[in-house]
Amino acid sequence: MALVLARSEVASLLTLDDCIAAVEDAFRRAGTLEARPAGILGMPVAGGGFHIKAAALGDLFAAKVNGNFSGNPGRGLPAIQGVIVLSDARDGRPLAILDSMEITILRTGAATAVAAKHLARRSSQVATICGCGNQGRVQLRALARVLPLRQAFLHDVDPDRASALSRELSAELGIDLEPVVDLARAVSQSDVCVTCTPSRKPLLHALRPGTFVAAVGADAPDKQELDPALLGSAKVVVDSLEQCAEIGELHHALEAGCLRRDDVHAQLGEIVAGHKPGRTGDDEIAIFDSTGTALQDVAAAASVYAAAVRSRRGIDVDLAA
Repeated sequence: MALVLARSEVASLLTLDDCIAAVEDAFRRAGTLEARPAGILGMPVAGGGFHIKAAALGDLFAAKVNGNFSGNPGRGLPAIQGVIVLSDARDGRPLAILDSMEITILRTGAATAVAAKHLARRSSQVATICGCGNQGRVQLRALARVLPLRQAFLHDVDPDRASALSRELSAELGIDLEPVVDLARAVSQSDVCVTCTPSRKPLLHALRPGTFVAAVGADAPDKQELDPALLGSAKVVVDSLEQCAEIGELHHALEAGCLRRDDVHAQLGEIVAGHKPGRTGDDEIAIFDSTGTALQDVAAAASVYAAAVRSRRGIDVDLAA
């Protein structure tokens, strides 16, 4: 029997705090080589594309199939949608089939929180969020969990979305939220910046000393949010070296000759596991290239599955019938 869990059920079973803890543990286990490297396969199709991300963590295996079609919102559909299949890695039994949307959103924000703990200045009080959709919402919530934020600038190509997010989260987070049009000016006043957009060209071109950037949007070879030169002058940390070299901001920096693979400081798991240092100076610019890995998916899916079993949620389906 396998559990089938809809998005609403996943959302009710996975808190951001639980997801941060699960994702941090997954990075630690990757850093100690307890977990094997995750795999990814991309398949472009007319109007969009699919990616398949797979990984094993302990006794569990997960494969996520997500479709990404940027024109969907104009047709009343989500831009990203898909499923995660969670299986027993000891005998191959499918354990659960979960809607992937909520897990993808939360585990991406969780990865930024983990990176910020190690790469942002502990006194960071001002953040800029570039991209005010679902991902911008969770990114700000995640940062507020790990940093003493007192102010955040919100930027989006649609100013109304920035204003709406400001109204939604200002009371919840208890910090000053300001929608802005001038992204460069906001970043110049910020300790932390998260870019989480579908941009195909650089949005950030300059950073002040000490800034931590989580570059979240580039998860395909044609996506890009940072000027490659920024990576050439920063401490670069990736979620997966191989993956970022293929589809992340690192991909563009390597192609532009701004740095080599050997110039990458670390994979985040190496820092979480204590094998490499995180931030080592207040003036250091640190960039986290976050492409999203299947290890994060399996860790989050495992948390959801355990909670579903405990609370007897979901629909049992006999897939072998």
